[in-house]
Amino acid sequence: REFYRYNDFLYLGRHILFPIALEGALKLKEISYIHAEGYAAGEMKHGPIALIDENCPVVAIIPKGPLYDKMLANIKEVKARDAITIGVISHLEDTTDEFFDHFFLIPETPYLLSPLLSIIPLQLLAYYIADKKGCDVDQPRNLAKSVTVE
Repeated sequence: REFYRYNDFLYLGRHILFPIALEGALKLKEISYIHAEGYAAGEMKHGPIALIDENCPVVAIIPKGPLYDKMLANIKEVKARDAITIGVISHLEDTTDEFFDHFFLIPETPYLLSPLLSIIPLQLLAYYIADKKGCDVDQPRNLAKSVTVE
């Protein structure tokens, strides 16, 4: 309910979850008309970190996997800039509340399958934000279901 008021979102993912960050940002843009950017978390210091503040929620796709600790380091930097953090996580820890203001808990799965589960809450987040804004989620403006122009 609170996220529809924001004008900018940043989505972070690493490795095979970077395309999921891109897709999550795209869905939010397409149906809610909110500016959103997907970014490789390892490159966060090369641009988007300058935009992070309390007015830019950051969505982090961070299921348990080989780059989990590096993603937590990114989240620490985001939190140090007072941003609201939203995590897509696959397990709860004592530190979950320390890192995330909000989170979606997805089932644990092998790391290579985690993108399939991670995209679902991002699509739902976009849907509910757009719905709260009163946007027509079934017919977003200026979008076609297929590309017909070459």
